[in-house]
Amino acid sequence: MIHLEKGKYVVRQAQGPVDIASMQSLRASCFGVRDDWDDFDARSTHILIEDRATGVLVCCYRLLALSGCDLPQSYAAQFYDLNALQNYPGLMAELGRFCVSAAHSDPDILRVAWAAMTEFVDTRGVQLLFGCSSFAGVQAADYLDAFAMLRARHLAPACWAPQIRAPEVFAYAAQLEHKPDAKKAMLAMPPLLRTYLLMGGWVSDHAVVDHHMNTLHVFTGLEISAIPASRKRLLRALV
Repeated sequence: MIHLEKGKYVVRQAQGPVDIASMQSLRASCFGVRDDWDDFDARSTHILIEDRATGVLVCCYRLLALSGCDLPQSYAAQFYDLNALQNYPGLMAELGRFCVSAAHSDPDILRVAWAAMTEFVDTRGVQLLFGCSSFAGVQAADYLDAFAMLRARHLAPACWAPQIRAPEVFAYAAQLEHKPDAKKAMLAMPPLLRTYLLMGGWVSDHAVVDHHMNTLHVFTGLEISAIPASRKRLLRALV
């Protein structure tokens, strides 16, 4: 059972329907939808980060442990062809529905969120963490430098690369050729994706256009063995 107390925040695992409802409410607010729930909620471990002083929920996400044969049952498999990853030799975990309250911008929230993920990964023996990293809106033109940076430096290894399944995608690796402006690219990257990349993460060669969630998202993978030793020590020091 995950439970951490760090600085101003308490990080804990959801305990029941009240916690799940609170989490779904925050997700709906962050994603701009009327409600946000699906069948994956019932199968996932849910992590809540609350302000210690007020009890207010400031961040939440879910984790779902999967083996290769389970991949077709993942959320990401609705949008990406993951046949190659079914041969991955270790346990995987899907990180989903990560969101931070718009009223709370403290960078420590992301740090404690990753601390809880680290505990989950270490306890379960997870070898690959993956999920969908989302850019707000569906206009690819708003993020050309970011996508060019992903193309230049962060594409998935060919042996694990997700293929196209969604009906509408932006195939940026095939379409973009210009050299990215590094500063503009990093400013446009979602914070969660930036963290993945800094730890050695990789992405699909295309972005899915998701009109339901009003996002562009890329499949993102992080092999635990690729995380720099210094970064692992920092993360584990928070647990």
